[in-house]
Amino acid sequence: MKIWASEHIFNHPWETVTKAAMQKYPNPMNPSVFGVDVLDRSVDKEGRLHSKRLLSTEWGLPSMAKSIIGVTRTCTYVQEHSIVDPREKIFELKSTNISFTNLVSVDEKLTYKPHPQDPEKTVLTQEALISVKGISLSSYLEGLMAKTISVNANKGREAMEWVIRRLNTEIEELAATARGTMRVPMAAAVTDK
Repeated sequence: MKIWASEHIFNHPWETVTKAAMQKYPNPMNPSVFGVDVLDRSVDKEGRLHSKRLLSTEWGLPSMAKSIIGVTRTCTYVQEHSIVDPREKIFELKSTNISFTNLVSVDEKLTYKPHPQDPEKTVLTQEALISVKGISLSSYLEGLMAKTISVNANKGREAMEWVIRRLNTEIEELAATARGTMRVPMAAAVTDK
């Protein structure tokens, strides 16, 4: 078993980062995730949003790893469960692969919280447990997969920034449209007198 962990600080408030995380896929930085299906979404009595999603991904395993594992198909499915707690300002996301579970299990946990000293920043704590089963080179493959997770985590952070920029642009465009439509009725009211 291999454990991978990382921490990153986003220069955006928790609410912004949480919105972006919920809309992270699809994105051009990580095209390996090509499908996201919401299986269930509900709000509990404490006001926390629970979401269960199915992600369709293309695992970018090196060809040597594919031959060691004995697979040619690398389309995998990942089950994701997240909880957004707006009162405590905690967004926790857990995911696990549901394909190739007889060979590989990857359990990942991401936690987003406001930065303790700066509420305009958000701390992402990310960890993954990687386990390759029944193969003689399992520790080697676990190391390869940890490196892949690290590269993908960096792409994921870039994707979050991309989504935040996209959301900010949409907000600016909506505000400009609203300002434009508000002027028209007022101008019409002035000319009617």
